[in-house]
Amino acid sequence: MTTPPVSPVPLSFLDLVAVREGGTVAEALAIALQTARHAEALGFTRYWLAEHHNMAGIASSATAVLVGHIAGGTRTIRVGSGGVMLPNHAPLVVAEAFGTLAELYPGRIDLGLGRAPGTDGMTLRALRRDRIEREEDFPRDVAELQHLLAPATPGQQLIAMPGAGTRVPIWLLGSSLFSARLAAARGLPYAFASHFAPRLLLQAIDLYRREFQASDTLANPYVIIGVPLIAAPTDTEADFLASSTFQRVLGILRGDRRRLQAPQPDFMARLSADERAAIADFLGAAVIGGPDTVRDGLARLLSATGADELMLVCDIFDPALRLRSLDLAVSARDALGRGTSA
Repeated sequence: MTTPPVSPVPLSFLDLVAVREGGTVAEALAIALQTARHAEALGFTRYWLAEHHNMAGIASSATAVLVGHIAGGTRTIRVGSGGVMLPNHAPLVVAEAFGTLAELYPGRIDLGLGRAPGTDGMTLRALRRDRIEREEDFPRDVAELQHLLAPATPGQQLIAMPGAGTRVPIWLLGSSLFSARLAAARGLPYAFASHFAPRLLLQAIDLYRREFQASDTLANPYVIIGVPLIAAPTDTEADFLASSTFQRVLGILRGDRRRLQAPQPDFMARLSADERAAIADFLGAAVIGGPDTVRDGLARLLSATGADELMLVCDIFDPALRLRSLDLAVSARDALGRGTSA
């Protein structure tokens, strides 16, 4: 008796909209749209954009605006935030923005929420003015946002217009146990930021699944994990292309953020052992290599996590080679066989 086929694990994409050395913001935005269209043609499930501020190499600060731009330039792929950093915004403003997007692009908008500022202390103060964030504020703001996006009730005085009744799907994002526990308690889907902080990945998703309580929007736990991915025809070329990512990570660790740099040969070999170890820790969930290496890397991640969806982060300097990397990722995913999907 043959085993019925299982659909391959869905792939999605998280874009930081990197500004390349020697390039412009306008070019970065054009590359993002080109990448989204390519991901859509490959059958990717969703395309998310991340909120960051005051960073020379990242052009995704106006996240809701970019979500609209990408959704308007595609036809079927879901588009959303990965995420909006909720402490930076009043829930009503977020509800109105994403409610408007949901009316413009019905059934295609996601609202991923994070509780980190996505920036440095000085910029945080510029964004929030005198507001001081407390631990209990994030759960309260999530609940308020859910209420604002639900159908308005009789006598409700504060109504998001647009927004009320759109039920934009809310995702909680995180790299610690806090958001995992909150997502479980509220019956929301959960995305773990293993693309930059993989250390608590297994612990967080285990906690989320164990404590999950079904809601009117989600009957069973659903987990996305972030995966830094660099795929090329050979391991050697992939390692070379990944040096752009290694340079970006080293800049983050040193507090020296720059635009995305061109790849350099033997970049890692020129670093100290401590620097190499720190980069490896940051990229602990990364999959870098040729087709066989990528296939095996994806298989290991799926086996370890049982993830329902993989969200790829692909920082390759040459936009054409970035698109090729997505092609190879799909081929590697499909080559896993039918039994590894969550």
